[in-house]
Amino acid sequence: MASLTRGTSVVRRLAHRNIDWASPLFKGDPELAAAVASFRGWAANAEAQAEKYSAPPTAIDFAKAKSAVRDTALVDALEAMYKSNKPPAETYEWSAEDQADKAKQIEDAKGRLAFTQEMIEDAEKELVYMRQHRLNREMSVGDMKEVYPDIADEIETEIEKREWFKDTLSK
Repeated sequence: MASLTRGTSVVRRLAHRNIDWASPLFKGDPELAAAVASFRGWAANAEAQAEKYSAPPTAIDFAKAKSAVRDTALVDALEAMYKSNKPPAETYEWSAEDQADKAKQIEDAKGRLAFTQEMIEDAEKELVYMRQHRLNREMSVGDMKEVYPDIADEIETEIEKREWFKDTLSK
């Protein structure tokens, strides 16, 4: 019963944290979205099981069973077994290997998060740059080459290699 109480308290603590499950963070990667959905399902199932088994089971009415069964010796044997049986409490020990594996996964996730944050910052800078240097009808080809040198280099390379129709639909 102690492990059930501990498990219930862990699930309740996790469930009551201020987690925005609708956040784009949980939806960006299909693998992560599936893992989050699986965890949320597990947590809901654990909560339902905790509620279901929170109270001790009702006592078995052996007198009623004796009156309904012809072989009362069988019911007496079951009653004796029921009263003498005291199963030990089930406890779970989190292995050191599993703890190390989970810690490594968390560190890897932090590293990926930092990389993703850098990519977001770079993309935002690129968007600002692109908005400031939009192509319009007043822009000359020289201006475009200054603003987008990578495109200018690609065009020059295509002209030198005589790849006139490289980027057209009909090849």
